Amino acid sequence: MNAVEEGGDSLRSRIRPEKAVRFLYYMPVDQVATVAIEDSIRLAAPRLKGVLARYRIPIEDAEDLLQQTFLALVDQWSTVRDPERWLIGTLKRQCLMYWRRQRRRFYSAVDEAILELLSMPESPPQERAALQADLDALLERLPPRCRAVLELRFRFGYEPAEVAERLGYRASSIGKITHRCLAALSRALITPPKRK
Repeated sequence: MNAVEEGGDSLRSRIRPEKAVRFLYYMPVDQVATVAIEDSIRLAAPRLKGVLARYRIPIEDAEDLLQQTFLALVDQWSTVRDPERWLIGTLKRQCLMYWRRQRRRFYSAVDEAILELLSMPESPPQERAALQADLDALLERLPPRCRAVLELRFRFGYEPAEVAERLGYRASSIGKITHRCLAALSRALITPPKRK
């Protein structure tokens, strides 16, 4: 048995969807619907645990995702045709959204780290020059558009709207473009440069 399967088994044994059902007793749902929802959750529990294991959701966050899914089920109960499939599909979507949020947090952390490194006024000139040279070499490995976005945004301190205007992007899309460029920068950080 490999580490993923072991992790999945331990996750399956530690997450209890039945425990998360307790919130039903505090919701304004009639008794018949409450019993039907509980039965649906019990039937789907093994597959829900499998979804959480497949998406490698940390245990401390898995219960939150389950509760969000169950609350959505209660809210949409009158329109749900197949509760088991609906629960599984909704939990998969919740898991995808969870990992998107985690990636955005990572990119924001990289974003803040770059800003701090570039704006440190008290660093010695040699250290700053070495750091700037390393950053320039890293930026050279990025596509020209990403390089331009990151340089305008972080080296020259332009606001997102100004970056969008200068490079011909829509102001509403510059946030996504910046995140993509930061993702490319993050990948470049962990990938060794190609030798010529």
